[in-house]
Amino acid sequence: MLEPNIKEGKGGLRDLQTLYWIAKYIHRVDRAAQLVDLGFFTRDEHATFWQAEDFLWAARCHLHLAAGRAVETLSFDMQVEVACRMGYGDQNGRRGVEIFMQDYFRHATRVGELTRVFLTALESRHVYRNSLYRDGFLGSMFRRRRRLRPGFCYQHGRLGVADPDSFLADPLNLLRLFEEGLRTGVLLHPDAMRLVAANLHLIDDRMRSDPEAARIFLDLLLKHGNPERSLRRMNELGVLGAWIPEFGRIVAMMQFNVYHHYTVDEHLIQCVAALAAIERGEEVGDLPLTSSLMEKGIDRTVIYLAVLLHDIGKGRPEDHSIIGAQIARRICQRLGLDAERVETVEWLVRNHLLMSDVAQKRDIGDPRTLRDFAKAVRTRKRLDLLTVLTVCDIRGVGPGTWNNWKADLLRRLHRLAADALEGGLEEVNRNRRVDEARRSLRHLLAARGWEPKAIRAEMGRHYDSYWQGLPTDTQEVFARLLQGITDDEIHIDLHPDPNRDATRAAFALADHPGIFSRLAGALALVGANVVDARTYTTRDGYATPVFWVQDAEGRPYAADHLPRLRRMIERTLAGEIVARDALAGRDKVRKRERAFRFPTHVTFDNEGSDIHTIIEVDTRDRPGLLYDLTRTLAQNHIQIVSAVIATYGAQVVDTFYVKDMFGLKLHQAHRREALEKRLHQAIREGAERAGN
Repeated sequence: MLEPNIKEGKGGLRDLQTLYWIAKYIHRVDRAAQLVDLGFFTRDEHATFWQAEDFLWAARCHLHLAAGRAVETLSFDMQVEVACRMGYGDQNGRRGVEIFMQDYFRHATRVGELTRVFLTALESRHVYRNSLYRDGFLGSMFRRRRRLRPGFCYQHGRLGVADPDSFLADPLNLLRLFEEGLRTGVLLHPDAMRLVAANLHLIDDRMRSDPEAARIFLDLLLKHGNPERSLRRMNELGVLGAWIPEFGRIVAMMQFNVYHHYTVDEHLIQCVAALAAIERGEEVGDLPLTSSLMEKGIDRTVIYLAVLLHDIGKGRPEDHSIIGAQIARRICQRLGLDAERVETVEWLVRNHLLMSDVAQKRDIGDPRTLRDFAKAVRTRKRLDLLTVLTVCDIRGVGPGTWNNWKADLLRRLHRLAADALEGGLEEVNRNRRVDEARRSLRHLLAARGWEPKAIRAEMGRHYDSYWQGLPTDTQEVFARLLQGITDDEIHIDLHPDPNRDATRAAFALADHPGIFSRLAGALALVGANVVDARTYTTRDGYATPVFWVQDAEGRPYAADHLPRLRRMIERTLAGEIVARDALAGRDKVRKRERAFRFPTHVTFDNEGSDIHTIIEVDTRDRPGLLYDLTRTLAQNHIQIVSAVIATYGAQVVDTFYVKDMFGLKLHQAHRREALEKRLHQAIREGAERAGN
């Protein structure tokens, strides 16, 4: 109930009533039984409970007053109100609510830590009073224990310090304690933890520059296969923040959005835990590529430090990737890494979002996208390291963030980039990719019994972009949908795609302006969340749009829901339902998400693709947003070739690869400016319609 990484609901650290009464109960017991005198707490720990009780009492009162009733969960919408009431304001690029929640998490974590100390002390005094069984002859008969290094001892089954004075005489013991706990698998005794927490001042610049201290810390990360356990305990006791002062800035730092489930420090430790699980071989089924990369032997020192430090620049006015890379360089130099490793860690931290952004926000079937990514990565070594870091970063965000869709995107990008780095990206290689795609479909259609004449017709029906942008199984679906189609027919195929955690909705119909927008509106009406979309036009004038959609739970549509989805699409395309009118009463932003700020950014990029203009729209997500954007583009005679949708909680980045009505890029600046204003207007009107 007191784990500091839980952010929303189900008890956890946002249950103010639980935290408050724990602090108040121990405080009252302290008054009655004088627990300081009895040795349960030090005077500093006693003062901590005073501070926690005061803070939690104030926050709880403001929460009740703001809600007008007894509310005990500090939900997202109430956090802003309570922070404002308690006088927290925006500072140095951070919102007041984030500063308030950082203080809140620090108090909550400390209450949990001291509660653990209190309960363990009670346990040792009452449950383990019979030391003959626990630590003596009988204990050694029934339990085999590892031999401890000098200076450490078993204390009621936990790792303790034999002589506190000797222990503190060498500040390196503050790190050795955690290494010994990790080596033996024994939990730390609360007395040892309190001894460490009370002497953090011993971790000074001299110790930080000590090569032996660096060796101990790197061994914690690399030698024992379970580094997250020691990192989390070091973080809770303040050791990690003292050893790496730059890390201390992000302890308990909240990221006020729906996407990130954890505070920044906990996110980094979760990422290390994900990396360790991959290295132990526990994720081979879910992560075959990443597991194979770790098994082949990438630089473990580099990848562990990059994973631990990749978000260390957060909470500053500058770009956290750039400032984080500078911080990572200093830390790696203090740890004594050689110049090549320092440079690699710095590059990984600076570019830790690169692969994720390209995979989720760009069309990786576009040759220019792939070429630019390969140029940025430069070597296969960096590509492999960046792939592992990206996977750990996404998996460390929170439950449900990682899915087969993202896994498929990253695997495809890694495969294409590896081929590009090894064979180059010249024109001949693009032609080879087109030829390989045609050959794969030809073999598949022949195996399905197609006549050679029909296969040749299908091979000549599409432009090169079609062959580079779609997988073979989807091309086979379109071959079936286009076979024998007439201008007044609409052929639809809805099929779950479990490999991508989505339902594939493919359409074949006569091409005309606005068709992509009408399809997006139909999907919005049934609550479908579009995660990716492509649309192509055949040489004989038929549109072949395909969408990958998920239900409200982020899963493929169940088979019994597909008929309703088909009927809604057919009625919308037939004009029986006007999506704009039908969405008016449904396009609402949920109450818990209204407190988040998502400024809208619209950017145009004529350099990211050889033949398309890339329009990127970064704004708040809502059910009818994609329809509003695509309708605006259609009204301005913009042809959408593909759309890539990346969702981050309540934020969305919609990317469109477009041409004008003549098949050219949007070169005129005045036209881009006018289109940008219309897109902003569409987003603003949609938000007003949604009541936000």
